[in-house]
Amino acid sequence: MSTTTVIKTTDLPKAFLEVHPHNLYLYCKAYAAGLRANTAKAKTRAEVSGGGKKPFAQKGGGRARQGSITAPHYVGGGVAFGPSTDRNYNQKVNKKQKKLALYHALAEMAANERLFVMDLVSIESGKTKDAIAFVNGLAQRDVLVVKEMIDDNTFLAFRNLQNAYLIESNELNAYLAAAYHSIVIEKAVFDKLTKEA
Repeated sequence: MSTTTVIKTTDLPKAFLEVHPHNLYLYCKAYAAGLRANTAKAKTRAEVSGGGKKPFAQKGGGRARQGSITAPHYVGGGVAFGPSTDRNYNQKVNKKQKKLALYHALAEMAANERLFVMDLVSIESGKTKDAIAFVNGLAQRDVLVVKEMIDDNTFLAFRNLQNAYLIESNELNAYLAAAYHSIVIEKAVFDKLTKEA
């Protein structure tokens, strides 16, 4: 059985502890913006049904001239300044800021004793009940599990759990690290992160 170590701030490099929290805020804001679907839509005067001829004669009626009932000021007419469907919500975050945001998220976990390092995370049976037992043994609300490489059996065991999310090391980012109550990370991945700092 792999040994589990609770990481504290004293176990982290200095670079993890000197990061301003605003880096994490900016990264999470950019990440959430990138998830926006951009599906807001309103029909313009060219898209609503109707029109095609003048509603009444240009002259002689005593009313203001009108060209089409699809104009925005008519009931059922098109929307004049509706939401744009080609809007780009992406926000730029540079590489250094992404790294700093992740460092701060992990440091916060360590400060609250919710960062666990294990030699190996593996459910060889591939059974969900064994993954549930693993998560329950940690006594945490929900868990982000970070493996260096996900094997098929471990993937099958974790894929239906609502309170655990299994990812590979290259998928780890500050948003995920901040979104979960606690993190379980393999020692090889943790050593690589701390070495880079």
